[in-house]
Amino acid sequence: MERVVVVTGANSGIGLALCERLLTEESQLRLCLACRNLQRAEAARASLLTSHADASVDLLHLDVGSVQSVLAAAQEVKARYGRIDFLYLNAGIMPNPQVNVKAFFKGLFSWNVINMFATAEGLLTQQDLVNSDGLQEVFATNLFGHFLLIRELEPLLCKTDHVSRVVWTSSSNARRSAFSMEDMEHRNGTEPYSSSKYASDLLSLALNRHKNSQGLFSSVICPGLVMTNLTYGILPSGFWTLIMPIMWLIRIFTNTFTLTPYNGAEALHWLFLQKPESLDPRAKYHSLTSGLGTNYTQPRQMDIDEGTSEVLYSKLLELEKVVRRTLSESNADKESDGQ
Repeated sequence: MERVVVVTGANSGIGLALCERLLTEESQLRLCLACRNLQRAEAARASLLTSHADASVDLLHLDVGSVQSVLAAAQEVKARYGRIDFLYLNAGIMPNPQVNVKAFFKGLFSWNVINMFATAEGLLTQQDLVNSDGLQEVFATNLFGHFLLIRELEPLLCKTDHVSRVVWTSSSNARRSAFSMEDMEHRNGTEPYSSSKYASDLLSLALNRHKNSQGLFSSVICPGLVMTNLTYGILPSGFWTLIMPIMWLIRIFTNTFTLTPYNGAEALHWLFLQKPESLDPRAKYHSLTSGLGTNYTQPRQMDIDEGTSEVLYSKLLELEKVVRRTLSESNADKESDGQ
């Protein structure tokens, strides 16, 4: 039976590179590209079919930052497929990034340059917005939308005698110091991206605790420093032109500068080949590239604990109830106005 793999944010960057690698590994996959922009998704599908002419590649319209879009997409998935083997949660945003230019150039010519690029600690902030659902945009897109998608797809993910996998694309920028349980949406902070990625690390641990007995296993990866549309949006293009030679030079001395989407997808691809029972739920699996260009995956313990992950899981369940109730009331009001 062909395996069904759903990838969010699959139309470019790491997501598209992962799809290419998965089809090369297993040509009989049924691959679903779940994307917000269907025009770009069509282009990605065409690209994949150029190199894998006989592949089964489906498209799904999904904006994980919109509750209504997530619910509609989940219904479509349940109508199409009888199971899901892998759900790669790769979509994410980093809106309006602001760089501390002074700190950047100070770090660029210091011994801290590798850590600066790897974690962006003390370097990068973002200006977040509230979306149409009343949620913080980064939180909704990077975390809650994916959580809601998992909840909606549980009938396909949690089946008797069947193992399913959820894999989160996290970041080395995921830091405990950026996350507050009292402000899990990060309404009052300036590092929503870091906060959302740390929350996804916590949520993965909670999912394993609650769902392993039902056949669902969750893992977290870090792609390393990859040059994608998200990365290029942090600094003006002229800056990247100037510093890219330096970054390629630094890569000789560090394994975290994966740089290309293909290399960044290494851990995502590696997890596809592993038995879930052999994986550590507290580890983040890092894509690494040696100075000679060899790709490999390495687990590193995450700075998380079960107590905090359980509290987050409970709060997300409560938020889900609120969001569903609000959406139901809104739809009822629309029907009433239409009569």
